[in-house]
Amino acid sequence: MKVNVVKNILDANDRIAMENRQRFDNNNVFTINLMSSPGAGKTTLLEEMGKGLGDNFRVGVIEGDIQSSLDAERVAKAGLAAVQIETAGACHLDANMIQSCLGNFDLAELDLMVVENVGNLVCPAEFNTGEHAKVMLLSVTEGDDKPLKYPLMFRESKVLLISKTDLLPYVRCDVELIKKTAKGLNPEIKIIEISSYTGQGLEEWHGWLTEQITRER
Repeated sequence: MKVNVVKNILDANDRIAMENRQRFDNNNVFTINLMSSPGAGKTTLLEEMGKGLGDNFRVGVIEGDIQSSLDAERVAKAGLAAVQIETAGACHLDANMIQSCLGNFDLAELDLMVVENVGNLVCPAEFNTGEHAKVMLLSVTEGDDKPLKYPLMFRESKVLLISKTDLLPYVRCDVELIKKTAKGLNPEIKIIEISSYTGQGLEEWHGWLTEQITRER
C-alpha cells in the first residue's frame, strides 16, 4: 500500500529563515523577534530604544500589523529606520514576509534589526524569521497566568520583558509567580522588569542589546 508523506509545513519557512539569518550575519546585524499580545507596549519600547540606543547604534525596524502603518510612523519619528508589513489578517510574521522587505534596508548600515511581530501570544513563537533571539514582552495588566496558558512563547524566548510595572499598584499580578513559572519552562530565560513610562529596567535592557550587538560585530 502506498503511503503519502506530508512534510513539515514549516520546512519552507525554515529554509528562508536560514537565508535571512545568513544575510544578517554577513552584515553583522543582530536581529531580534519582538513578540507580545496587543497593547503590551512593544512600540513604546521601541521609541525608548531609539532614545537610548540611537546615538550609538543604527537600528532598523520591521513592523508587522494586520492593518495600518501607525506603529511604523511612530518608530520612524523616534529616529529608527522602519518598514511596515500589513499582513491582511495573518496573525504572525514569517520568514518570507521578512525576506520580501529586506531590500528596503541597507543592512551594511545597520547594527540592530527589530522585527516587531503581530500582537499574538500563539503563532509568532512558531515561526522562525531568521532572528538571533526571540524576545517576549508581557504586560502586568495581562495577569500572571500567561506562562501556563501560552508556554511556547516562554520556551522559545531568550528574554522576557515584564512591562508596565508602574501599573502594579493598580492591578492584580504576581510578578514573582510569572518569573517562577517562566523559569520552570525555560531555565535560561533572562527576565527584566521594565516600565517605558518611568524608565525602570531600560538601562539593563539596552545593556543586554549592546552586549549582543558588540558580540555580533
